[in-house]
Amino acid sequence: QVLLVESGGGLVQAGDSLRLSCAASVRIFSNYIMAWFRQAPGKEREFVSAISWNGDYKDSVEGRFTISRDNAKNTAYLEIDTVKPEDTAVYFCAATGGAWAGRQDATKYTSWGQGTQVTVSS
Repeated sequence: QVLLVESGGGLVQAGDSLRLSCAASVRIFSNYIMAWFRQAPGKEREFVSAISWNGDYKDSVEGRFTISRDNAKNTAYLEIDTVKPEDTAVYFCAATGGAWAGRQDATKYTSWGQGTQVTVSS
């Protein structure tokens, strides 16, 4: 089990940029696929992005979202450029030691953070 703590959310204006962080308490961070999911009000949790040695993105966010990781700091990041009102959601960090093929499937992740709220005003 990996303890994950997200930070960096808040109230932002449309067009701003935002960086979310996910700090992991684990011995060998580089062994884990790290991902971001989000859940908007009244909607199901959805995959946003994942990273192992390379990144993967939900089609609708590719080009605006950038996922990265710093294995020396046990931290994953999600940068959002030009935020839009439809980005409003609780963003969750997740970790799995499983296969890359399952990266977009929330059920494959064994550890989750508590979530950080991102609210975008228009």
